[in-house]
Amino acid sequence: MGAAQIVFLVGLASLIVAMALRKNVMIPAVLATFATALAYSGSVPNAIMSVFRATITSGTALFEIFIVIAAVTSMLAAMRAIGSDEVMVRPISRWMVNCRVAYIVLFVFTYLLSLFFWPTPALALIGAVLLPAAIKVGLPPLGAAVVLAISGQGMSIASDYVIGLAPSISASGAGVPADDIADRALVISLIVGITAAVLAYFLTVRRRMRTEAVPGTEPIGGTVHPPGGVGGTPGGRSAGFAPGPDVEVSPTVTDVLDEELPGFEDDGTRITDRPTLTRAWAIGVPAAFLAVLAYMLVGRFTDVVPWEDGGGASLVGGTAIILMTLVTVTSRRSEALEFCATHFIDGLSYAFKAMGIILPVAGFVYIGIPDYSGAILGLDDDTTGPAFLFDTVERVQPYIPDNGVFVALSMLFIGMAVGLDGSGWAGLPLTGGLAAALAPQSGMDTATLAAIAQNGATWTGGGTLVIWSSLVVVAGFCRIPVAELVRHLVVPVMAGLLLATGAAVIIW
Repeated sequence: MGAAQIVFLVGLASLIVAMALRKNVMIPAVLATFATALAYSGSVPNAIMSVFRATITSGTALFEIFIVIAAVTSMLAAMRAIGSDEVMVRPISRWMVNCRVAYIVLFVFTYLLSLFFWPTPALALIGAVLLPAAIKVGLPPLGAAVVLAISGQGMSIASDYVIGLAPSISASGAGVPADDIADRALVISLIVGITAAVLAYFLTVRRRMRTEAVPGTEPIGGTVHPPGGVGGTPGGRSAGFAPGPDVEVSPTVTDVLDEELPGFEDDGTRITDRPTLTRAWAIGVPAAFLAVLAYMLVGRFTDVVPWEDGGGASLVGGTAIILMTLVTVTSRRSEALEFCATHFIDGLSYAFKAMGIILPVAGFVYIGIPDYSGAILGLDDDTTGPAFLFDTVERVQPYIPDNGVFVALSMLFIGMAVGLDGSGWAGLPLTGGLAAALAPQSGMDTATLAAIAQNGATWTGGGTLVIWSSLVVVAGFCRIPVAELVRHLVVPVMAGLLLATGAAVIIW
């Protein structure tokens, strides 16, 4: 084992430790990239340039992610400017006739909204309309928080099946089609989510159900509102809501979550006198995305329409940009050019604030993968780059049991470990690379192992199992201590993850 490989492994360990200690991994990633390149080339200038090239290489590979986030975020900002976002979900609240039905409705619609719009923006809509209606019919706030976390923060982004960014990040390290990972991650996430939701219902929710209405949640204009106000701030709390002394909020997470979601601040430019237009787009936007989903499914599983691997992100992103443009043009004819540009620029800004930390981390991981390491280290095009990560696995391969169950569980716990950083996605290039390296002797395919690790990482840090993740948003909306929410999620989610991992071994 050469010096560069040893340095790479030390850097890899430092990243995992930093994530476990919920520290920012920027500095360890940059230093590890520099040290690895220096040990490999022996040149300080080349090592300095490798730090930059690693970021450029990862940015080139992952830039699609930032554009899709920007597109969806800008579309939601355009919808929010005319009030279509709340009108879109308001009819669902009428289905909540009792607490059991409310639990199921929240589970299903949180999942669907989060699949298309991601959990944090979706939670703002749910918190304004659906959550108060559910509490009014007797669903306890803790029960609402549990189902929101399982469905939105866990199940939806564990597969990220519609937008397809998480599978793309995993595939960048695994070297397999993103669609293969997405299909397996979807099945695994559904098993985890349904198992966790059922267990949580019987272990937590059923005991706390109330039949009486909650004081202060009277309908206002056909919509039920909590005492603290309506809507959501970028940090995910209800407008006018200040956490009580019993609500534990992590300062580390608050710094991240308080980045402004474009369109969520009222700057005095919202349009409130166009109800017909508002209703039209409240129907048109979800109809368009349902058509996109139908096309994606037909393309993936039949030959009726053309389809290419990883096309989901492009299709969703393009649809979101077109819808953002149409919403803005129809609502602000004379100012459409300026507002379209503003929405998209704000979306890009939010995307880089939310996901930018992935770039140096992915850049370091890529230096151990031969498909990327040559470009990072400045090698000639006809020179094969080093494979530090794969070579390491080959060295320990004789000591790894040739057992699919053991390797699958190992990938699950590795994924959970990298998810301790509170995001769940920063370590996906790493888990993807490990899946590719461990697949041959385990008898399992790379996509399955990558999907297991992706679920472990996102269910942990996405999150449902750590208090310094976006779970604090859910706790803030439901007005419960985030630590208490985690305590009620650990058993159902862990049971679901273990069951789903066993099912993945059997199925694939």
